[in-house]
Amino acid sequence: MKSGKKHARIFLSPPHMGELEQKYVAEAFASNWIAPLGPHVEAFQREFAATIGVSHSLATVSGTSALHLALQLVGVGQGDDVFVSSLTFAASVNPIRYLGATPVLVDSERESWNIDPALVLQAFKERAKIGKLPKALVIVHLYGQSANLDPILECCREYEVPVIEDAAEALGATYKGRPVGTFGRAGVFSFNGNKIITTSGGGMLVSEDRRLVTHAFKLATQARDPAPYYEHSQVGYNYRMSNVLAGIGRGQLRVLSERVAARRRNFEFYAAALKDLPGIEFMPEASWGTHTRWLTTMTITPAEFGIDRDELRQRLDAANIEARPVWKPMHLQPVYRGCTALGGLVSEDLFRRGLCLPSGSNMSPADLERVVTTVRDAARQPVLTRAVS
Repeated sequence: MKSGKKHARIFLSPPHMGELEQKYVAEAFASNWIAPLGPHVEAFQREFAATIGVSHSLATVSGTSALHLALQLVGVGQGDDVFVSSLTFAASVNPIRYLGATPVLVDSERESWNIDPALVLQAFKERAKIGKLPKALVIVHLYGQSANLDPILECCREYEVPVIEDAAEALGATYKGRPVGTFGRAGVFSFNGNKIITTSGGGMLVSEDRRLVTHAFKLATQARDPAPYYEHSQVGYNYRMSNVLAGIGRGQLRVLSERVAARRRNFEFYAAALKDLPGIEFMPEASWGTHTRWLTTMTITPAEFGIDRDELRQRLDAANIEARPVWKPMHLQPVYRGCTALGGLVSEDLFRRGLCLPSGSNMSPADLERVVTTVRDAARQPVLTRAVS
């Protein structure tokens, strides 16, 4: 920095491409399979399903579109309530509104930062008495970590409420040894450019219910009926993934375990390098599963660390390092003002103090050192150290 040369920007979670992706894309061009559908789409669906151990899958243009289809196919419609995590990205909640339903926003618990099973159980008990159970429950697996599934699944079985898993941030994570996204009636994944593996933009709907995925395929293909001409008896969508992007996904899927391992190493480096600083706590790894550490996320206690989350983020930005606050809870978002919120103090605290550090699987040791040095330089030094210096 003294020479006047500015460091290259370190991004939060950039794509990490390899040679195999280029090979599959070249095959798509050579075969002229460019539009949606094609051999790469079919292969990607098979390979993805095999990777996570589920029977049926459908590649889509985004994780949001996959969630929209899943909600519609479990029966969500106009006037229904749908329970969903409050601490999440808006894409977990927006499809509920697409269908004319109303989100009920549920607070987090501390062990995993995910939806609080106790709040779900209490609300279901109360709503059962008045005949107002939700039409579905969307469980979000946040930042690469599984929610505590067993108590939620047991509750939903008791009250016959279908579960959809939003595993957009958690491909590669497990719950009691089993991949997330495979427990509910349907699971959805995202391959956005910032995810552990990417297809540039894309998603996947998975389920053990063959009929659900078959119907989803029809809806995703403009709901075209089987006829020699274009005939439609339902409203459909243009939600199918292209053969080109599926080729990228196939190459990325081959290195999923390597990408997860790299992100976990990033976390381990940060945790070791910053463990002596007061006022920093990293998102815990819950006892029930494996956290992918899609993003290394921590909370800052200003009275101990010396500055607050926003000032630290600004100092990182000044050093050309991207960092972002933890998701702003949906119950604090203007667009969802007025929706019922169950609890809220935990997610509000995590948002107020939470920061996501650069976590890309292609980060170099020098990148990691730069982030750590900037964080350490920003921290308040102990009084004794300042007096000696």
